[in-house]
Amino acid sequence: MKRIGIDARLYYQTGVGVYLRNLISEISRFDNENQYYLYLRPQDKDKLKFPDNFIIRYTNASWHSFTEQWQFHWQLMSDNLDLMHFTYFSYPVLYERPYIATVHDVTPLLYKTGKASTKNPIIYWIKHNVFSYVLKSQINNAKHIVTPTNAVKNQILFIYKNIKKEKITPIYEGINQELLSCKIDAKQQDNPLFQGKFMVYVGNFYPHKNVENLIKAFSMIKSPIKLILIGPHDYFSSKILNLIKEKKQEHKIKLFDDANIKDLVYAYQNALALIHPSRSEGFGLPIIEAMHFSLPIVASNISVFQELIGKQYVSFNPDSINNMAEKINMSIKQEKQNIIYKDMNRFSFSEMAKKTLVIYKKILYS
Repeated sequence: MKRIGIDARLYYQTGVGVYLRNLISEISRFDNENQYYLYLRPQDKDKLKFPDNFIIRYTNASWHSFTEQWQFHWQLMSDNLDLMHFTYFSYPVLYERPYIATVHDVTPLLYKTGKASTKNPIIYWIKHNVFSYVLKSQINNAKHIVTPTNAVKNQILFIYKNIKKEKITPIYEGINQELLSCKIDAKQQDNPLFQGKFMVYVGNFYPHKNVENLIKAFSMIKSPIKLILIGPHDYFSSKILNLIKEKKQEHKIKLFDDANIKDLVYAYQNALALIHPSRSEGFGLPIIEAMHFSLPIVASNISVFQELIGKQYVSFNPDSINNMAEKINMSIKQEKQNIIYKDMNRFSFSEMAKKTLVIYKKILYS
């Protein structure tokens, strides 16, 4: 029996958390031969139940912290793991035992901008350089790298010229099991936000998501169709709300920052289209979720979306507000059609877990 660690500190976060919850759930179904050590935050205590071959370790070391570099490192070394899986681009750089890493995207390297941080410019500059060093160290020293798409693999190979392509395996993610099993009720149907025809954006409001340009583009649309922005309540959502007010679009653009998963399912089932204006993504879970619900997609023409959707969507230049408005307007004028997207069997968390286990075993027994 081998001892395999999984960094699950972001288990209840969005994005990486969806990846973690589904990865761990599927691995627990397929592998009862090895012993797994899950590293979680203390506030997640007693929320989770796992099979007997899963051992829970709690750590106060948050990501991107000094305690991560010494306390978390000490915990990992004490557990004497045969293999560690770092699931985020933050890890103890002195850890020298075998590990693999999932690199979800390289957006912070591609979009070096203080707008993506609430820190002052000097603190941001320091943090960005530390991040760049940690990511480079993680990629160079990992036994293997997993990416969610070929697009991210190609970006890594472009940035880090010394990395061999055989060291990186793209593995597509899937549809969140929590979303698949969700049933909506009357609360969603009666929500004033969902009254009338609407389009929807799903995601956070970081600058690279380009939601500011989306608001500017949508404010040019003369149609009474609404735009609902579904995402978390934070510093960036407050800036988005201010822009909506500045553009006098409160009647047409609605911020929904406390939506639950039932609200999300209702939006996917009833929207005219999903709009995704991002300048950079590693995968794009909302894109795959919209495809699952046969929802038309209007999105930026970045390489990762082209890889995932092909020609099955209306694309626009994310840096052109006029082009974005033109394509959104074109989509509004079309009758909504349920689209049967091709090759959806590519996207499966079950298959993702199986392929990840193959990598584990290859390293453990090579």
